[in-house]
Amino acid sequence: MVEESIQTDQTLQQEKIQQLVKMKRRRFPPIPKWKKDLMDMVEVMVAALLVLVLVFTFIFRIVGVKGDSMRETLHNNDRLIISHLMYEPKQGDIVVVELPELFDTPIIKRIIATGGQTVNIEEDGTVTVDGKALDESYTNAFTEPKELQFPITIPEGDVFVMGDNRTNSTDSRDFGYVNEKNILGKVVIRLYPINKFGTVN
Repeated sequence: MVEESIQTDQTLQQEKIQQLVKMKRRRFPPIPKWKKDLMDMVEVMVAALLVLVLVFTFIFRIVGVKGDSMRETLHNNDRLIISHLMYEPKQGDIVVVELPELFDTPIIKRIIATGGQTVNIEEDGTVTVDGKALDESYTNAFTEPKELQFPITIPEGDVFVMGDNRTNSTDSRDFGYVNEKNILGKVVIRLYPINKFGTVN
């Protein structure tokens, strides 16, 4: 009798559990497939947006060009994507530099020489680095020495920068070397003029 009573109690408990499960199923009907697909799509879009935000926060940055110091390579209102990830300055790179003690906004210039190299500007405007004349097909303007006495050797950890539009560029000829720590990034992509994301001179 005792065993039968225990079995009966267990059977009743199982029936109650099954009834509760059925009631929950009635309260919460299965989600239609189209809703599941929509939820999955939203999750993917949110994840992609998050990745995009992280990428453009820590790896890339979008800036706009203001002014003509880099013509004819870059023009006013051009939009650029710059990157600073694992960047090591190299001769010829176009970079965005931040010099808050001199300019309200970052500036964009070309690296002419890096630490340890010697820059000279000849009387005819030819720019040489370590005695070798640069092939400067990106500029058709005469290069004046301005404020500096040439030749000069760039200290390690610094770079010498100039704008491609030499007659309309405030650069290392005016303010001297630029420390590598002041480089915000190298230009990796040029975009069409679109909405403003930042400004560089």
